Amino acid sequence: MKNLLWLILGIAGGFVLAHEVNKTQEGRRFFTEVDAKAREFGAAVADGYHQREAELRNAIDEVLD
Repeated sequence: MKNLLWLILGIAGGFVLAHEVNKTQEGRRFFTEVDAKAREFGAAVADGYHQREAELRNAIDEVLD
């Protein structure tokens, strides 16, 4: 139970710190760059998923034909 409390306090402290950092020009720029990179990574993962799904569907179609 004590570890859970520390976890919750750590998460809350991280949010407060991130909010304070985001108030600065450099902090805003940092979070904008992190957001752009995370979105780019997510798009790459989604593209890879869709490509592999298409490959598997084509393979199934070839087997069934």
